[in-house]
Amino acid sequence: MRVSVIGGGTVTETEAELAAAVGRLLAERGHTVVCGGLGGVMEAACRGAQVADGRTVGILPGTDRDAANPYVDVAIATGLGHGRNPLVVMNGDAVIAIDGGSGTLSELGFAGVFERPTAGLTTHDVPNVHPVDTPTEAVEYVEDEAAEIS
Repeated sequence: MRVSVIGGGTVTETEAELAAAVGRLLAERGHTVVCGGLGGVMEAACRGAQVADGRTVGILPGTDRDAANPYVDVAIATGLGHGRNPLVVMNGDAVIAIDGGSGTLSELGFAGVFERPTAGLTTHDVPNVHPVDTPTEAVEYVEDEAAEIS
């Protein structure tokens, strides 16, 4: 399945480690990472996926595919700015949120609109986001919930 990994563009070392672990676990289990394609959580998740020979997709806010972080396999330029946020969520079968500000909050809203199972690691406390404590719990939660929907 494809899992949208969302979160802050600027993160602490701890948050980057969480995101990298999520990306690695997703790749090890055969899932594709979908993200906004830039830095912070997005880059760390893609880097983690690449370590495990996983596949990554970055849905970029701008018009330049070369703006993607170096760990994105498929860069999709949109020219939509934050208007690309629903596309990031829509192109995953589930969502894992790590940290994040207002942009992440908007993506969490779209996760509810599109009825995507959503796990949250140190992120906003909002309806439809299942809080978890570890990357493993996040991946297992979205796998289990997506399987129930299918």
